[in-house]
Amino acid sequence: MAVTAHLETLQSKHSNLEEKIQAELRSPLPDTIRVSRLKRQKLQIKDTLSQYEQTH
Repeated sequence: MAVTAHLETLQSKHSNLEEKIQAELRSPLPDTIRVSRLKRQKLQIKDTLSQYEQTH
């Protein structure tokens, strides 16, 4: 059960990061450094989710 909750939290964070990225890109002067950091965080979460899927 704890694993399921953790995965749901990661998926939620992944979605929230995507929303933040899109919001930043829509701004008149997007902060490319912030976008890069958000994308890096999103990729780390995606990698974690993929690793779990491969082991289970």
